[in-house]
Amino acid sequence: MPYSDPDNPEIQRPVSNTFIVLSVLAALFMNMLPWEGVWLMLRPDFVAVVLLYWCMHKPLRVGIGLSWSVGILADVADASLFGQHALAYTLLAFGGVVLHRRLQMFNLRQQTTQVFGIFVLTYVAYALVHWQANNYVVWTYFAGCLTSTLLWAPLSIVFQAMQRMRVEHKGS
Repeated sequence: MPYSDPDNPEIQRPVSNTFIVLSVLAALFMNMLPWEGVWLMLRPDFVAVVLLYWCMHKPLRVGIGLSWSVGILADVADASLFGQHALAYTLLAFGGVVLHRRLQMFNLRQQTTQVFGIFVLTYVAYALVHWQANNYVVWTYFAGCLTSTLLWAPLSIVFQAMQRMRVEHKGS
């Protein structure tokens, strides 16, 4: 719905590729912040949230290929098992691209509950890879799934606000 209020019409500007790339890079740098202790367990996956947003809103420009590439960069930056983030972000992008029309039908609160399932799938991929590599699963790591879901609404509001522009009314 491009116009939300007939008295105050707003439309969204087209999103530039530069804005998408910068937002993904900023999320990658946010993931590299030094988290410790309890905060490490509660750390949201900023890259997953940003990639899911773009896969949902621009599925023809951001998809599985870009998500896999960003996942490889995240594996190198995090010094984690090579391919762990790539697998998880690929599953996340698949969910975002396949469900993008369905997710856009919901309001932000309902989207958040739907997005939670996609984040759970992403964190299950992390857990399975960790289990295969180390023979145990860190269950407290799933707390990051909740914080990533809580980050969905503010990030959506900020990104949509950055894309809006006001249309001046010509007085009658």
